[in-house]
Amino acid sequence: MTTETTPLSDAARRFLERTTPEIESTLDRLLPPETERPATIHRAVRYAVFGKGKRLRPALAIAAAEACGATRAILEEILPAAAALELIHTYSLVHDDLPALDNDDLRRGRLTTHKVFGEAMAILAGDALLTQGLDWIGRFPEGNSRAGARSRVLAEISEAIGTKGMIGGQVEDLEASSGSHADSRDADTDRLQFIHRAKTGRLITASLLLGVIHSGGDDSKVARLRSYGDSLGLCFQIADDILDVTGTAESLGKSAGKDEAQGKLTYPALYGIDEARRKLQAERERALDLARQIEGGTNLLASIAALVADRSS
Repeated sequence: MTTETTPLSDAARRFLERTTPEIESTLDRLLPPETERPATIHRAVRYAVFGKGKRLRPALAIAAAEACGATRAILEEILPAAAALELIHTYSLVHDDLPALDNDDLRRGRLTTHKVFGEAMAILAGDALLTQGLDWIGRFPEGNSRAGARSRVLAEISEAIGTKGMIGGQVEDLEASSGSHADSRDADTDRLQFIHRAKTGRLITASLLLGVIHSGGDDSKVARLRSYGDSLGLCFQIADDILDVTGTAESLGKSAGKDEAQGKLTYPALYGIDEARRKLQAERERALDLARQIEGGTNLLASIAALVADRSS
């Protein structure tokens, strides 16, 4: 597998360097300050959000908008809605790390939220992040003329994180790791695809759709970005599966080797590490092809796909 320093991924790294400060500033401006009553929940929320996250999902919304020709004014208008994606993603991480689910002590290079604030406050912090995220998506961009787009985006996000998406994927992930999955290879392959597409891929896809819808992209662009998002989500999660085997807690910012220890259904567990890498490479090429169909010679979406597939953390 290639590394994060491939020339194709350079454009994506520069793009993230440009967009991350804007996303961080928006999060800081709109989230309640730590001193606002009740202070404990606001400290927990900010602790969870302002770890060393990749901010990939908000960046994808911006990238999709740019691919649809969004002006600088439109990009500024959608920033709060894009930042809301980070709140929703962080909520999922806070809850996933809880003892009842993945039971992890490390996230984004430091102690998980429940280790610092306790389980009850971590649950409430996750609830607050989800609620705040949906609130921002329902309110931004502001104005009556944008109400239709806001409603459409809210429907996409809600389905992506519900029982047909992220929560459903988490359920199947839990059931698979508890040993209740089928013995046949075909059944396990089907379940693994569902877990990865639902738990990870659906929110990644919805992030792209937020950008294309708010920038006025037509149905053809929506369909193509939906396909690209599905492929990108698989790239992200297959790479994640492999890194859990090959990475370290220091490089990943979270515990390594957890998947095998918990008996999770992953690409390396089902296919072995070499075949998992081959499948990642095949999905990477599919994502690159889909990206080039969307944006022609610009290659930002292609670069993002390469960065996601080739990453080492």
